[in-house]
Amino acid sequence: MINYFFENIDKKNIDSNISIWLEDLILSENKKPGDINYIFCDDEYLLKVNQDYLAHDYYTDIITFDYVKGKTISGDIFVSLPRILDNASTLSQDFESEFRRVLAHGLLHLCGYKDKTVEEESTMRQKEDFYINRYLNF
Repeated sequence: MINYFFENIDKKNIDSNISIWLEDLILSENKKPGDINYIFCDDEYLLKVNQDYLAHDYYTDIITFDYVKGKTISGDIFVSLPRILDNASTLSQDFESEFRRVLAHGLLHLCGYKDKTVEEESTMRQKEDFYINRYLNF
């Protein structure tokens, strides 16, 4: 089950197709959906998570905590909505496109994809693009 929570930020209306699309992503990766929590927040909230749990002292758009067991995808995915807005502007994208990219990115991490090397990052971007294009067909 996919849940959405909001911390230190105004609630955003999540299109019902988003959950269907995210579950489709999981199933397409030959995994099963478990408990997945998206926690939408502001930059300061996510910075504190980054500092407290990862010992990183910088802003980011997403942090994923992996609770995957076998093929069942579960985790907490923290997302900074202001950071997505800034990234969308920097990348000349609209907010919704960047929002979907970040949501997919978190799930792809839970599906086992990494992005630490150039090769891993390239694969991650290809997967993100693939699933973003699938969303447009929902």
